[in-house]
Amino acid sequence: MKIIFSPECAGYRVPSHPDSPRRVTATATLLQQNPKHEFIAAPPCDESDILRVHTKRLLEEVRRGESSDPHTPAIAGIFDHARRSAGAAIHAAALAWRGTPAFSLMRPPGHHARRDRLMGFCYFNNMAIALARLLQDDAGPKRVAIVDFDCHHGNGAEEIFRDTKQVLCVSLHQSPGYPGTGLRSEGNALNFPLPPETDGARYLEAFDRALEAVRGFQPELLAVEAGFDAYKRDPITDMRLEIETFGEIGRRLAALRLPMFALLEGGYSSQLPKCVAAFLDGWEPGNPV
Repeated sequence: MKIIFSPECAGYRVPSHPDSPRRVTATATLLQQNPKHEFIAAPPCDESDILRVHTKRLLEEVRRGESSDPHTPAIAGIFDHARRSAGAAIHAAALAWRGTPAFSLMRPPGHHARRDRLMGFCYFNNMAIALARLLQDDAGPKRVAIVDFDCHHGNGAEEIFRDTKQVLCVSLHQSPGYPGTGLRSEGNALNFPLPPETDGARYLEAFDRALEAVRGFQPELLAVEAGFDAYKRDPITDMRLEIETFGEIGRRLAALRLPMFALLEGGYSSQLPKCVAAFLDGWEPGNPV
């Protein structure tokens, strides 16, 4: 497993904000104990990559370190951090399409970022940036399925890829919950809103229904928004998944037998490293954790 990581992504901090640097540094420390993981770096994305899916106004807002969203702080230098995170997503997608599974362990996350608005801890939509670049390549995939198992609805990709026949957007998320969207399925967006207190067994029942839809779409590439905030002790959500549930999620995704990459999204418990390790172990059976 290729793990795309740069220590530089831990280089910004906002006091009391859930997206702390320790999320990624502690996870990297645990994953580095697994000899089957290879840690690699990736270059930042270009501005042209950002502008495929975002407006110039948003790009300049992030460049200036400004923010109009209370959950997404104004941070000096965040533009460079966001470019690194998007660049890692681009590299992970390219590796997967060439047959090498890859996981991006970077921050900031991206799945809430809309075409013209940062929100929900997200500045640029890393997944959308990566797929827009890959889909424009004549040698790239013709059909891609996004599976988002973050506890919050993946509203950003749904908006950016709305009515794009090449992309299926699937999201399983707590409802009611932030950002309040994803209450129904429409077009190429399939949503599975789940009530608070959903446990692993009920979650996996919904997950199996979601994967049936993915199979029906017949994608050539699987793009995973990997959020771990449905864990039972996550401080900002109300779901009841166990660490082992994330291993089962990884196994069920792997059973699709598709080229696959994943990007870290949410997950704010001290047990995030173990949740990520379980997911990767399920994805690639036989890995020691």
